[in-house]
Amino acid sequence: MMIAKDQPGNSVASLERAIVAAVAPPHVGEIAGWIAAFDNGTVSRAKSAAPLSHDVADANAVEAIRAEYSMRGLASMFRVPQLAVFADVEDRIAQAGLRAEQPTDVQVARAGDVAQVAPHDDVRVDAQPDDAWAAVFLGEGFDPVDGASRVRTLTRAPGSLFASIREGDRVVAAGVLAFGHGWASVHGMRTALAHRGRRLATRVLAALAQAALDRQHDKLMLQVERDNEPAQKLYSRCGFEPAWTYMYWREPR
Repeated sequence: MMIAKDQPGNSVASLERAIVAAVAPPHVGEIAGWIAAFDNGTVSRAKSAAPLSHDVADANAVEAIRAEYSMRGLASMFRVPQLAVFADVEDRIAQAGLRAEQPTDVQVARAGDVAQVAPHDDVRVDAQPDDAWAAVFLGEGFDPVDGASRVRTLTRAPGSLFASIREGDRVVAAGVLAFGHGWASVHGMRTALAHRGRRLATRVLAALAQAALDRQHDKLMLQVERDNEPAQKLYSRCGFEPAWTYMYWREPR
């Protein structure tokens, strides 16, 4: 299921808007054909700019986008697809002193396929998160500052659903499903450190896919870092396919 750029409802623009809507940054703007998200948290897709088309790329947009971030007191950040059409854009961003890192795949799948990959009767799906759900982002092996920021970010989008597998009062695996622009967006997949290797994430993913189907959404999307081998294997096994890969361009730390 590759993205057809000029197919209505299945376009780059609809997917990029869905990516931003799922993390609901406080401010969003469109600048010279780019969607720009403005936030001061730790989730990069909630505070970066991405092109809404892969057909043309105007390198002059870089200065306008950087000026908008600067005016808001934020460091500029770009998500640039690894495509030849963006070579001049990348050159302009590099000239401004930003550095490319963290290659990340945008992946897509059919919810009807993903819902069948594992039984998920034991996965709880709620309209609101509780403290136990949030705790899985703050436990052993996770940065507490980043975890707290992610909880705030992942719970902002209206209408999101929150999946969890629980053992007693403790959540051992979790995920989020957001809706927007024709897509159901999977985010925040987490498994407690001591419970990894039990394919809990597969069951969470299947439950989220079923929840999407229940709401008449058959298009799923997610983002996963290229070097996250366990997650890449999980999503491939569940039927996700790469749509494109982007690099984050960030100000030097």
